[in-house]
Amino acid sequence: MGRLAQTDGLTEIQRDILATVREFVDKEIIPVATELEHKDEYPTAIVEGMKRLGLFGLTIPEEYGGLGESLLTYALVVEEIARGWMSVSGIVNTHFIVAHMINAHGTQEQKDHFLPRMAAGEIRGAFSMSEPALGSDVAAISTKGVKDGEFYVLNGQKMWLTNGGTSTLVAVLCRTDEGGSTPYKNMTTFLIEKTPGFGPNPTVPGLTVPGKIEKMGYKGVDTTELVLQDVRIPADRILGGVPGRGFYQMMDGVEVGRVNVAARGCGVARRAFELGISYAQQRTTFGKKIAEHQAIQFKLAEMATKVEAAHQMMVMAARKKDSGERNDLEAGMAKYLASEYCKEVVEDSFRIHGGYGFSKEYEIERLYREAPMLLIGEGTAEIQKMIIGRRLLEEYRIAG
Repeated sequence: MGRLAQTDGLTEIQRDILATVREFVDKEIIPVATELEHKDEYPTAIVEGMKRLGLFGLTIPEEYGGLGESLLTYALVVEEIARGWMSVSGIVNTHFIVAHMINAHGTQEQKDHFLPRMAAGEIRGAFSMSEPALGSDVAAISTKGVKDGEFYVLNGQKMWLTNGGTSTLVAVLCRTDEGGSTPYKNMTTFLIEKTPGFGPNPTVPGLTVPGKIEKMGYKGVDTTELVLQDVRIPADRILGGVPGRGFYQMMDGVEVGRVNVAARGCGVARRAFELGISYAQQRTTFGKKIAEHQAIQFKLAEMATKVEAAHQMMVMAARKKDSGERNDLEAGMAKYLASEYCKEVVEDSFRIHGGYGFSKEYEIERLYREAPMLLIGEGTAEIQKMIIGRRLLEEYRIAG
């Protein structure tokens, strides 16, 4: 373990957790990641190992069977997991977002019902906000929930669900037209329990997960659509029990999700740096190791600086959220910086590898296909810049 991406001020418990996860990544993830990724195979054994380590309940309060750890601890764990294989961190991320939303916004009955089984990994969560024609314009959501007595009838099509097939609980954002005068007050989050698998769902009539979306990278984890045709959901499965609060609940989930994506960017970038600096000390050209060429040393220096800067920004954003303060500015900055730097560090490592970087036998090839997902996940760079710009104008608005 090198000196990059170290975090000051951690407790002994946090250090122990990270050491355990790092060992798990080195022994159980890195040796099999490339093979599983090329097969697009779900990492069942790795997921079972994470369940044994208690990672699915890392941030769930102890009273519900979790470890009660902070967002910072979670982000550092995600960084380690993404260093091994980014897809595995995606399996944990959507679960974490849904658990966070239930813990922060759910009714007591919802917390008692879901959180203990989520902590044990028996229930695994998915997060469903996007739609085929939606993109970043959440106000244009078209999936609709209509009240029918003690139920709501849901109709629409959702897109880009990570864990859409393997999950057993999906938090789905719908338009309900009950909350108020603006689109943002007319959205509601529904908690839908389902059976894992693809096709028509046997326990939720009208709900269909058509199949996996084929992707350039981010393989192994399933990314899916979700089709709802007259799906009847009890009113007590509205998150928080009151319609019209869904947009704000989802944005809270996305905010912590942005810290997660930043952490993933940090992990992938760190692995790319490790691969690049290792290869540079093995490959010989013009009679010496390429690491001895000034051009390569300059590249390594730039890569390491970006790894360090992204890590520290991510840590700051997580600590801000843990303190109870508003952190949308810091989360946006961290996500923007870490994802952009990740892309650049991976590409530089790819260049250091030369022609071998283009070969599927080398790990950097996988990282090169994985990094682009971070540029769009939890909001594009352009969305982050909008968030950052608006918050800066709030902070620095001049009088008059």
